[in-house]
Amino acid sequence: MIVVDTNVIAYLYLPGERTADAEGLLQRDADWAAPLLWRSEFRNILAGGVRRGMLEYAAALEIQREAESLLAGAEHEVESRMVLELARDSGCTAYDCEFIALARTLGVKLVTMDAELLKTFPRQAMPLSRR
Repeated sequence: MIVVDTNVIAYLYLPGERTADAEGLLQRDADWAAPLLWRSEFRNILAGGVRRGMLEYAAALEIQREAESLLAGAEHEVESRMVLELARDSGCTAYDCEFIALARTLGVKLVTMDAELLKTFPRQAMPLSRR
């Protein structure tokens, strides 16, 4: 099991330079987990694609459905106290700290390409390309 951040999920579903890395990660470890926050962040990414004309609305709906199916049963609430403590102590956003909190709670790694998280939490965070 691994925790993935929202961008890793986006790399999987939205073709780009990191798509092959995300697909490889899924092949190696298909047991992905994420805090519930991922849904809102992912919807925001999809909405931006629709607004910029890079994605049709119907396609965005289907991608959201597929991503929700992938993470069905693996979405977790995180403890607010832990998130706030991590944010306070690290200077990272509470949004980002939700992913770190979940990784700590589950005792697994967070896969991300967020440079700040990789630098600040080297014991919990690892880059997508190294996995």
